[in-house]
Amino acid sequence: MPDNGYVALLVLVSAAVTWALRALPFVALAPLRQSRLVTYLGVHMPVGVMTILAIYTLHTVAGETALQRLWLGVAVAVTAGLHLWRGNAVLSILVGTACYVVLMSVP
Repeated sequence: MPDNGYVALLVLVSAAVTWALRALPFVALAPLRQSRLVTYLGVHMPVGVMTILAIYTLHTVAGETALQRLWLGVAVAVTAGLHLWRGNAVLSILVGTACYVVLMSVP
């Protein structure tokens, strides 16, 4: 059985390493907060990422039949229209997904 002092030292070293690894990103990003590039990416990246995810999803989900593609188009239109109307991403994604599931379930 290891000595209690040895176990305490292991716990302290593990805690220090864990704390340092969690603090490192904040310390590394602190000088970049004033950067114009980081500010630009912070504003425009979420839209770019969502666009890429939407295109990928539409590309991989597109149905085999014309009716399935029509339902997909209707669900996308509902999602986009609701988002433009209400401006709430969570609401538009949930309603658009529900619309797609309901339409695809109809024979």
